[in-house]
Amino acid sequence: MRLLELSASGSELNAYHIEAAIASVHAMARCAEETDWGAIISLYDCLMLIDRSPIVALNRAIAVAQRDGPDRGLDAIRTISNLERLADYPFYPAALGKLELRRGNCERAREHFQMALTRARNPMERHFFARRLTACDAPSVQRAARAFWEPNLEPRVVSDSEVEH
Repeated sequence: MRLLELSASGSELNAYHIEAAIASVHAMARCAEETDWGAIISLYDCLMLIDRSPIVALNRAIAVAQRDGPDRGLDAIRTISNLERLADYPFYPAALGKLELRRGNCERAREHFQMALTRARNPMERHFFARRLTACDAPSVQRAARAFWEPNLEPRVVSDSEVEH
């Protein structure tokens, strides 16, 4: 934390300072439930003044969902300007999938995760999105949430040839 404080000294504030502050709020929490989502949202609001990209707005919407629930997060996503710029970004449908899964809408979540899988840019992303599809196959919302977060559950391995384009 001392290095963050030193890097923030001076009169200039840029996107890197704000991103570092967001990372520090995450790092200080022992788990997602203990994260100060209000502080993160405020920091994203500051970042939006410097960088109005739809990716920053998407990250802010995810923080809103963490604080206020998936419906509010989906509302925040719907208000993103230049949403079409996220058309090929795999984490856009993944965010929608995560929020639909939290709402208990596994079929809709599956559609979004499948879309994210088709947009995956590398094997790690394919693995990540395949895990999310596995969570949609869970027999209950509690099992789905567990499959979503627990790293020891084996995902269905998906090759390039299996991905629907």
